[in-house]
Amino acid sequence: MTSNDSRADQVRSDTLRWLERAVIGLNLCPFAKSVYVKNQVHLHVSEATTQDDLLQVLGEELNALAASDPDERDTTMLVFSEGLADFLDYNDFLGLADDLLVDLGFDGVLQIASLHPQYQFAGTTLDDVTNHTNQSPYPTLHLLREASIDRAVEAFPEAETIYERNMELMRRLGEAGWRELDVGAHGGEA
Repeated sequence: MTSNDSRADQVRSDTLRWLERAVIGLNLCPFAKSVYVKNQVHLHVSEATTQDDLLQVLGEELNALAASDPDERDTTMLVFSEGLADFLDYNDFLGLADDLLVDLGFDGVLQIASLHPQYQFAGTTLDDVTNHTNQSPYPTLHLLREASIDRAVEAFPEAETIYERNMELMRRLGEAGWRELDVGAHGGEA
């Protein structure tokens, strides 16, 4: 196994730990467990660092998700092990990512959700515990099917309350509780 394989395995392991302990374990996303237990979540780790390479791998993953059977791949977690470590760079890239989604003809079909180790909501301080709701171990783009989101919202009619519930959960959990989950990057930070 090469060091790149080892790094990718660590990134994958860290991301799955976060998904299982935080996203599913804390029920941050009430829709995540069902696709996870049915093995419908595709996790792709990319070492891309340049804008062109980042966009290329994103395009490949958007096309692959759109072309796949939803019963086999309902969603994709595109994790960048090396690129977009700076949150401001990541945030700037999100505009390019959305442009690419539109250019590929997936507007209204797929959408991109953003997760980052340094995620910070507008109007919050960097150390605000509520930011943890969108903090993943590595810069991540969550590629979702619009049809799956529509079905999930039908099954969870008060979907608009999830955001507020998650923020309150983070306040109750506190920084110490979040750290106890051990859901950050291991073996080198992003």
